[in-house]
Amino acid sequence: MTPERHHRLTSVLNHRQPDLTVVLENVFDPHNISAVMRTCDAVGIQDIYILNNRIPPHKKWGYRSSSTAAKWLNVNQYTDAETCFAEIRRKYQKIYTSCLGENSSDVFKINLTQSVALVFGNETYGVSDEIRKYGDGDFVIPQVGIIKSLNISVACAVTLYEAFRQKNEKGHYDNSRLSDDDLQNLKQKWGII
Repeated sequence: MTPERHHRLTSVLNHRQPDLTVVLENVFDPHNISAVMRTCDAVGIQDIYILNNRIPPHKKWGYRSSSTAAKWLNVNQYTDAETCFAEIRRKYQKIYTSCLGENSSDVFKINLTQSVALVFGNETYGVSDEIRKYGDGDFVIPQVGIIKSLNISVACAVTLYEAFRQKNEKGHYDNSRLSDDDLQNLKQKWGII
């Protein structure tokens, strides 16, 4: 490995945000999942959760969309909602679900600097009522157009860049935030030890 490559990978690890994650509920299109993965990598998310309790588990992702982002992420795939959200609740303090409801909070007014999991639903139905019950609240991306929803990967990108903005302002990207164990495990996985 060249010194430049080593420096680049180490820099990426030093910007990972262990208190921010995305959960995708029954997203059909693997290209949408891959696009979300690419955005997760871009803002420093290491862990992503994919729940497929109503569709078959995905065997591969749409590589053109992701530029193989999955290679650099911990992809946790579940087929049971209760097991999935028990693990998420163990790791994250808050769970917010994307929902177009009247009582949903504006995403730009939610504190995304805390330990948080952001849940996005599938392309047709959004986040199900079953999964919303696991959350601490709903959020919406404000819009003024006729069509009130965004593509799943776009909605996720808008939300994650708001989290990035908030976390960056608070200095979350200034120092490594991974635990020593997680850092060592990822260095080994990425071949930089």
